[in-house]
Amino acid sequence: MTRKYSSISVETTLASGISNSATTMTVAAGTGSALMGGVTLAPGNADIFTVALDVDTQNEEVVYITAVSSDTFTIVRARAGTSAIAHTGGATVKHVLTSDDLNFYTAGVATADAAVPESVVTAKADLLVGASSGVVDNLAVGTNGQVLTADSAATLGVKWATPTDVNLTFNAKTANYTLIASDVNKLVTMSDAGTLTLTVPNGVFTAGQQINVQRLGAGAVQIRNDGTTVLTSTGATSTAPDLRAQYSAATIVCTSSNNFTVIGDLS
Repeated sequence: MTRKYSSISVETTLASGISNSATTMTVAAGTGSALMGGVTLAPGNADIFTVALDVDTQNEEVVYITAVSSDTFTIVRARAGTSAIAHTGGATVKHVLTSDDLNFYTAGVATADAAVPESVVTAKADLLVGASSGVVDNLAVGTNGQVLTADSAATLGVKWATPTDVNLTFNAKTANYTLIASDVNKLVTMSDAGTLTLTVPNGVFTAGQQINVQRLGAGAVQIRNDGTTVLTSTGATSTAPDLRAQYSAATIVCTSSNNFTVIGDLS
C-alpha cells in the first residue's frame, strides 16, 4: 500500500459513535473532503491515509483510511501500536504522521541504499566507472596525471588539467609598442615623459583573450589600431582611447580576430 499525506488536511469529528470492531466511520456532514486535504485514494486498498481518533487522549487510536465515499470512510483499525476501542460521536478525527510512518520511511531508505553498488576506494584520487554489465570499477590516477582505466592494459584515459599560475607577469615598455601573442594575460606598463602609443595588431589574438595596460609615466598613453583592427571603448574617441592619467589602467579584450573592446580608466 502507498501512504498518502496532506499538509492542508482539516481536523473534524465523528458524526456518530463507532464500536471497537467497526470497519467504517462517518465524520461531520460536509467535512470529509477537508479531512482528506486534496488526497485521492486508489481503489482496492492500494493507498492509505492515516488519521487518529480521540487525538492526544488515553483513547487515541490510529486507523488507516483505505476508501472514501463523501463523509464515510472505510478504515483499518489499531494501527501504529494502538488498540481498537469504541469511540463516541464528536470524537476528534485528525490526519497525523505516526512513528509507523517514520519507521516505514527509514526501512525504505535502508533498502534503497543497500541496492546501490558501492565501490571501495583504495587510493587517493580513485574514480569510478560503470561497465556495460552494470559493474562499477575503480579508475586509478597515474603519477603523470593520467587517468588509467580499469582494463588489464591500464589504458590511458583523460589527462588531468594542471592549474595554471594566475599571477600577472609584467612587460615594461618605455617606447612605442605593438602587442604580441605572449602579452595575453600580462600587464604591459608604459612609462615615458612623452606620449607613447600602444598598437593592437590584427591576426594575433583570438576571441576571449585579454591584455592589461597601465600608464606609469607622466606622458600620455594612446591605444590605437594598426589600420585594420577595430577598437571600441568609452573614450572620448571610441576607436582611439587614451589612458586618462598617470597610473590609469585598462584591459583590452579580443572579441574576434579583428575586433577589440577597451575597458578601463579612459579619456
